[in-house]
Amino acid sequence: TKAVLSADDAGRIAGFLVNKFRGDPAIFADGMASIAQHTGWNALGLIPHFARADHLPAEDSQSLSLARSDGHSKRPLVVVLAYPRLSNFDDFDPLRLEPGIDFVFLSPGDPIPGTASLVILPGSKATMADLKALRETGWDIDIQAHVRRGGHVLGICGGYQMLGRTVADPDGLEGPPGSMPGLGLLDVETVLAGAKILVEVEGEDRDATPIRGYEMHVGRTTGPGCASPMLRFSGNRDDGAVSASGHVSGCYVHGLFASDPFRASLLGRLGAQASALRYENEVDDILDALAIHLEAHVDCDRILALARTT
Repeated sequence: TKAVLSADDAGRIAGFLVNKFRGDPAIFADGMASIAQHTGWNALGLIPHFARADHLPAEDSQSLSLARSDGHSKRPLVVVLAYPRLSNFDDFDPLRLEPGIDFVFLSPGDPIPGTASLVILPGSKATMADLKALRETGWDIDIQAHVRRGGHVLGICGGYQMLGRTVADPDGLEGPPGSMPGLGLLDVETVLAGAKILVEVEGEDRDATPIRGYEMHVGRTTGPGCASPMLRFSGNRDDGAVSASGHVSGCYVHGLFASDPFRASLLGRLGAQASALRYENEVDDILDALAIHLEAHVDCDRILALARTT
């Protein structure tokens, strides 16, 4: 790293850490000394791998585990479609941690398994572009077959928009201006226009199960399907839509699955038993444990001293 940095940039670096070390730290003592000798930087800590970090929200989509189901498990299978411009992928961390289901992010080009119980269309940074990609990979055909078999489909934000009859972007907010047909599974239409909405929400679903989360989207969705909303927020504002069969639904709320009652209710509808996981408490506990782990292996006093003098 130092060899490829400019002298000015290299001069700004006071020390280094080695992270996610596996094995006996004693074997790398010479390595730490060698790095310090060749760079002139202070060795500030060798941090052993912290396995529980796998239960924390991922930093970016490159860390997602894209996998196929082997089709032999008797647990309900939940599939999230990882289209190219997938967003808010950490929405699904609470589901990933539930032992009562099999959970996979499906790569473009992999067919949706016929054994899937629930197919989720997640958020997107560019709804129309990802809707086009979804069709190119054949997922639209798989989704229609999944619905005919009585499977469940859930759309979140951009995924909700894709489930409607049309998606239009007249001002080119997310790409070239235009419109295209949606999947037609919900009787709604979306126009990408207006100011971006960013707000925390709480309320309940159609079964009066408490929910909380946040809206973060551009676009307005209207149509007859909205008369059967998926959610009702405090203040009597409705969100989303549910099909007449009850098997297809969508909404604009991110973070839904972190609501333990909602997650348990959803898993129950799939025939799965929810665990005792309290997701937000679990994240707080892991962050506390990670802080203790870092403090034990990092020279925090020296870092603070360097910060005061550089």
